[in-house]
Order: sequence, then C-alpha cells, then structure tokens
Amino acid sequence: MQKQVIEIGGEALGVVVPDEDRLKFVAVKYSVWDLDSQRFSSADEVRAAIRRLLNDPSAAQRAMNPANVAA
Repeated sequence: MQKQVIEIGGEALGVVVPDEDRLKFVAVKYSVWDLDSQRFSSADEVRAAIRRLLNDPSAAQRAMNPANVAA
C-alpha cells in the first residue's frame, strides 16, 4: 500500500496513508474533516464515504459512530 491523494471532482480533499494493514484518511479540507483519521480498506471506500458525507451532512454523525468505523 502506498500513500495516495484522494480527489473528488478534481479537488484534493485528503490523502490516505498506510496504517498497519489498512489505509488512514488524512483530511486536508474542512468539508471532510469528520472523516479525518478514520481507517479504510481501500481508497475507493474512502471516496464512497466522502461522497456520502458531502451528499448528506448528517452522515457525519453516522460515520463517527464506532459501529460504522472500520477497526
């Protein structure tokens, strides 16, 4: 696994960096700050979480629910 810039619509919103056997998202834009430091299994999973968050701001609360955060 390598670090990778995560872009949506041509805008860089963060990066993913290897963290043990997963990828940790590091937000660089306030609009996705709620996902900062969460761990994901793939960059595609990060992009899907970002799209959910941007399309439904109340998704931030669900995203931060420990039951929904990948360990």
